[in-house]
Amino acid sequence: MNESILHQINEAADTLRSLADHTAAIEAIADRIVTSLSAHGTLYLCGNGGSAADAEHVAAEFVGRFLMERRPLPAVALTCNGPLLTAIGNDYDYADIFARQVRAHATPRDCVIGISTSGRSPNVLKALADGRAAGATTIGMTGAGGHRLAELCDACLLVPATHTPRIQEAQLLAWHLICDLVDRTLFSPAPPQR
Repeated sequence: MNESILHQINEAADTLRSLADHTAAIEAIADRIVTSLSAHGTLYLCGNGGSAADAEHVAAEFVGRFLMERRPLPAVALTCNGPLLTAIGNDYDYADIFARQVRAHATPRDCVIGISTSGRSPNVLKALADGRAAGATTIGMTGAGGHRLAELCDACLLVPATHTPRIQEAQLLAWHLICDLVDRTLFSPAPPQR
């Protein structure tokens, strides 16, 4: 049992360390979010299962706060309205539960953000495609095999892992890094001019 625990801890640590090779993707996502928020856009986040929880977590970091006290930033997790999700799933198709919301709300100022460990979730892919059709910036976060999702994104992080728990752990770290970059870019005081 102890060997299994140590193996998983080491595997998780290696995956987190591997994000150091993907800082450009993390910065690109933060830059796109800053551009959207600076234009008074809204972030629309979606995902399934653990990725739905991540979408809600990230929306909370933006609307509430991450580390610094600042004004709330507009972010909506498309996973939060049970009656809406079940109505769309029942009346249309489960693949439409996020896309129909994107079609109702997304504008060219906004970001549509899809989170999927596999990168193959039909409802997330459809939301990104409809976000792109609306002229919104599309952002993705997925695992190493998520190329279908990445193709629909203006900026995307493919976590260099294939094991779902490791992908999810690295995605959480990446989101915290992004939240920090966005906050510091939008709210840190400008350095004094010389």
